[in-house]
Amino acid sequence: MTGAPTASPRATTLEGFRYLAVSVLLFGGVWPVTKDALAYATPLWFAFNRCAMAGAITLLLLAGLRRLRWPARGDLPCILAIGLLQLGGFFALTHTALAWIPAGRMAILTNVTVFWLIPLSWWVLGERISPLQWLAAGIGLLGVGVLMQPWTMTSAAGLGALPGYLMLLGSSLFWSIAILITRRLPPRRPVMELLPWCFGIAALLLLPLALWREPAGGIGRPSWPHAAFIGAIAAPLGTWATIEAGRRLSGVRASVGFLVVPALGVLISNLWLGEALGWDVLAGGGLIAASLVLAAKG
Repeated sequence: MTGAPTASPRATTLEGFRYLAVSVLLFGGVWPVTKDALAYATPLWFAFNRCAMAGAITLLLLAGLRRLRWPARGDLPCILAIGLLQLGGFFALTHTALAWIPAGRMAILTNVTVFWLIPLSWWVLGERISPLQWLAAGIGLLGVGVLMQPWTMTSAAGLGALPGYLMLLGSSLFWSIAILITRRLPPRRPVMELLPWCFGIAALLLLPLALWREPAGGIGRPSWPHAAFIGAIAAPLGTWATIEAGRRLSGVRASVGFLVVPALGVLISNLWLGEALGWDVLAGGGLIAASLVLAAKG
């Protein structure tokens, strides 16, 4: 008796590119949409809503697919790392940073985990890092430096943006640490099946922060369409599509393909929000894109 037919490598790759397209379309506009929403919403309440709605949608999605399970004990390190660091801590810092940083720069800077991940992988996990990967980390750091515009830090306006940039660097550090934990202590079940619990923990982290820092905050009526799109569609479905694309595509193809996300974010910010597309955005974004490609090849 023969087993069930398996998909050919070509079919698997094409399916991966379909998931990649969904991920790019949903995540490419997240930061411009969030920036526009914060005109009538406060950052931490918006971030809490994002996680709470995404948790509910992924729970319903997995229940409909009959894949909803209680997490095993061995899954807890992964759930805590993703929930507290990659989602909760990351969203808390990035949403707050939007008060200082244009959405186009946010779309680029939220993809710079490479310059944290490479040295931390060497230091914490003892991984062998190739010269090409060290070069990638350096180029990525240089791209961040260009986007931070250090030549403007002598003015009050330039210094005023510094807290936002520091928050973004902290958020990328949180994301990198979460990746290291999931590498060292991989979950027993697919990450997709753990997402309701990850989003739920992130929401539990963000709720007291929002009550403490923004007691009179919330989401105004004009921003609820933005919140519904991000919380109910982009966050759960985009995360699911990203995971499925990563499973089907090689590391190089996935890394290069996901570079379209910040590119689309910059384009939307320019066309919709009217943000200037200066030489520093193009140069910094290009350097970070180059660093990700080199890291994938290394």
